[in-house]
Amino acid sequence: MNSRTQRNRARLMSSAATSLALALASAGMAQAQEAAAKPADDTAVEAIVVTGIRASIENAIALKKTSTSIVEAISAEDIGKLPDNSIAESLARLPGLTAQRLDGRAQVISIRGLGPDFTSTLLNGREQVSTGDNRGVEFDQYPSEILSGVVVYKTPDASLIGQGLSGTADLQTIRPLKYGKRILSANARYEMNSEDKLNPDAKDTGHRISATYVNQFANDTVGVAVAVSDISTPTQSRRFNAWGYPTINAANDRVIGGAKPYNQSNNLKRTGVIGVLEYKPNDKLSTSLDLYYSEFAEKQILRGIELPLQWSSASLQPTRTTEAGLITKGTFAGVKGVMRNDLNTRDTTLKSAGWNVDYQTDNGWGLVADLSYSSAERTDVIFESYSGTGPNGVGATDTLGFTTTPGAGTTFASTLDYTNRNLFVLTDPQGWGGGAAGGALTQAGFYNTPSITDELSAARFSAEHDLEWGPLSHVEVGVNFSRREKDKQVHESFLTLGGRIAQGAPLSRAIPEAAIVGVANLDLIGIKAMLAYDPTYLLKNGFYTLIADQNPAVQTRNWSVREDVQVAYAKFDVDTQAGSIPVKGNFGLQVVRTDQFSKGVAVNPANPAAPTVTDDGSKYTYALPSLNLTFDMGNELYVRLGAARTLARARMDELRASQSFNLNTSRLASTDPNNSFFSANGGNPNLRPYIADGVDVSVEKYFGRSAYISAAVYHKELSNFVNSNSSSYKDFSDYLFLLSSAQQSQLGTKIGLVSGPDNGDGGFIRGLELSASLQGDLLWEPLKPFGLIISGSFTDSEVTLEKGQKPITIPGLSKKVINTTFYYEKDGFNARISNRYRGKFLGEVAGLSAARIFRTVNEESVLDAQIGYEFREGPLNGLSLLVQANNITNEPFKTYDNNDQRQTIDYQKYGATYMFGVSYRY
Repeated sequence: MNSRTQRNRARLMSSAATSLALALASAGMAQAQEAAAKPADDTAVEAIVVTGIRASIENAIALKKTSTSIVEAISAEDIGKLPDNSIAESLARLPGLTAQRLDGRAQVISIRGLGPDFTSTLLNGREQVSTGDNRGVEFDQYPSEILSGVVVYKTPDASLIGQGLSGTADLQTIRPLKYGKRILSANARYEMNSEDKLNPDAKDTGHRISATYVNQFANDTVGVAVAVSDISTPTQSRRFNAWGYPTINAANDRVIGGAKPYNQSNNLKRTGVIGVLEYKPNDKLSTSLDLYYSEFAEKQILRGIELPLQWSSASLQPTRTTEAGLITKGTFAGVKGVMRNDLNTRDTTLKSAGWNVDYQTDNGWGLVADLSYSSAERTDVIFESYSGTGPNGVGATDTLGFTTTPGAGTTFASTLDYTNRNLFVLTDPQGWGGGAAGGALTQAGFYNTPSITDELSAARFSAEHDLEWGPLSHVEVGVNFSRREKDKQVHESFLTLGGRIAQGAPLSRAIPEAAIVGVANLDLIGIKAMLAYDPTYLLKNGFYTLIADQNPAVQTRNWSVREDVQVAYAKFDVDTQAGSIPVKGNFGLQVVRTDQFSKGVAVNPANPAAPTVTDDGSKYTYALPSLNLTFDMGNELYVRLGAARTLARARMDELRASQSFNLNTSRLASTDPNNSFFSANGGNPNLRPYIADGVDVSVEKYFGRSAYISAAVYHKELSNFVNSNSSSYKDFSDYLFLLSSAQQSQLGTKIGLVSGPDNGDGGFIRGLELSASLQGDLLWEPLKPFGLIISGSFTDSEVTLEKGQKPITIPGLSKKVINTTFYYEKDGFNARISNRYRGKFLGEVAGLSAARIFRTVNEESVLDAQIGYEFREGPLNGLSLLVQANNITNEPFKTYDNNDQRQTIDYQKYGATYMFGVSYRY
């Protein structure tokens, strides 16, 4: 299925679903009016037990309906059984939310067009750290099987600690005393991918196993809940990557500059444990202890051939085909490919603990103390191993015919056999080590081991009391103290073949037979196969020597950020009348004081080869008012109004104190400070937070406990928006001693640019959200087993980083997001099919040396399905069977360059994932 067909399918499906939603809603309104005209029979009592998909939907609707804020919610279908494989996939189906895929799985969330760093994530109301490089929580760290639900606050109240600029996602575990009964459930799933394993030493099957136990003791004064999850998930990715598309002539025709395609095989292992202990000896005292632990290990095997083309010594032949300025067919001669056998690993440990004590005094005050701790430790290994026909300038070259399919990558016709062990050796094919360590290295690979630690400690104390002060019904006041410390350390080394060339290290070595594991198919790019070997064998058995990269710029990638935050708040609940209309809600104020401090590394003018420790920081205080009102218009029609000021602190890497220093010999004689010989770049520990002043209006119509339709509009005025590429001029006179006398005489200017983040101007983001959750009996009683959930989000924004500059697109913003789910459930049988459509957006992806960069991600439409059956009587009572399929249509992940969708940078296909499961509840 081509991309145009997929887009048409998504639009047709969404249009049909919208039409059906409107039809069902109209019928439901008529039915509700007819029911309201009939006299109620107060003597009729009907016991209805709802389970499965319908129970999940009804619980989520009930929470949305009764909330005083504008929220979205997810509820588990059963204990240990959320609707999707990950929290991120479930969240991405909610109105106004969407996810970015990484290696085929949904990982980070955007709310209302703002990127992951603008969203705050809580676990049982407590702020959580991130295993990523910045603030955005990677939701695949939290197994869906051990959570009972999620609430997403689109409008905050004053008591919500850790609220995000775009919204706040609160992950929730089961509360055993509230649950009120004993339960033991277990789930097991077998997992496989539609793609055969793309690397001979990879795995192609996996499992998901979880168990949950809930019970109450001592006359229901003690409650215990324990949930355990263990998964091993294999995925396969066919990845095409282009270096870019340079122009080659006066007509500005573009051609692919180089390619880095891979076959990638992932295996993700994760073990998660949650424990909850509650004690409530009487109506006055209750206490609870929440513990969470997760170990996350991922292994990525990547094999491919990096092909330097236009940006290399290879020559583009005259015979070629050009279509609208893009060369789509031709031949490169003299191509020196770099055969890559790479390995990436990630090991992460995530911990969280929270202790809460709630005491009700005799005079009606409720006193609460809450202590919490959250930590994350992550270590990556990015292991690149190179081989080729010989070192730079030596060995056979390839003549490559190429065909670039606009929007879908490039395929090649090769004249070399990349599976020939006698032809390929361990070496530095492109001479990349020529500029490293004084040019004395054969760079046969690269070894990068960045690590992250993140710790957050918090203490919260609050008091609340009922009021009878006119419209005010309740008051809550409190304080919260927190300290967060996040550190990043980078260690980069060259892989050489025994040391330095000047010390006798060889320029190449044969690939040992013991390291070879077979061949890897490269049909993604049209090349039959390549030699596959295990790079870890080479490192463990002395074929490689690690030599640290002494470039001072490496050290300036290290940083540490500490934030001490004090929050004081007061919130008043409202329960009154506006004329004949009941009004409930709250208003309040948070005062947030932040003391931020960063330590890093900066170049020392006296000794540029030995950077010195530097530090800086800032303090600031902001007042954040909030208002939430719900107007009960009768007949289950509600109008909600929310208004609030929210903030999001700058990215951690942008707060770093580290500063690098650069010399560009090609600009020695330049007199233009913007293109000077001297320059520097780094972070800014004095950044102020992003600020948003927002207004939300939502109209919600409910049909009993199982259906609703809603429309919401919002507008946020943004200020202090961080310009990541701001710059200013600096006099580099202190560095002149680095130049020889001859160079100083040629120097055009001592002034250069210092670039880095700075608070800029601002702009707005606004949107419309339409959503509905409807059941077939609104239209016709026999259709009751059928249901539809649909939402559409339409967002617009404009942000100016500096006055006079052109507006930019906010990272993470998709102008259109449409989510659709059809489901059927009756007599134990259930089925669901869901589609997630997301328009193009500016996404954060991995760049050189694992640095994060922004690139335009193409629109995508992901289709999932589920079928299950639950035995409800007889000897198999409590047993459920399940079949799931994700990414059924194998939707590609695509990024492109120069605002031209034809110029594909990434084209990744992950295959469909299938799961076959069994659950038992006792």
